[in-house]
Amino acid sequence: MTTRMVKGTAGAAELMGQLRELRQKVEETCDYVGGNFAEEARKIHYGEQDPRNIYGETSDQQAKELHEEGVTFNRIPWAPRHDS
Repeated sequence: MTTRMVKGTAGAAELMGQLRELRQKVEETCDYVGGNFAEEARKIHYGEQDPRNIYGETSDQQAKELHEEGVTFNRIPWAPRHDS
């Protein structure tokens, strides 16, 4: 995915399309761990589980703690699947 400036409604629509594509790719290639994201990420980081791609939810505090521990992860905006 390329990064570029977007302007106006057309640009916002393009950005939402890119975020939907990203969501689809994540859902196709990663295991959903729900609210257990922080726990699962730690297990992978510390070698307690085999490495794999995961996604789920975590609080701001949990994300801060993961970052402080050196766990590599990214937070992404989760776009809805369709326009409403």
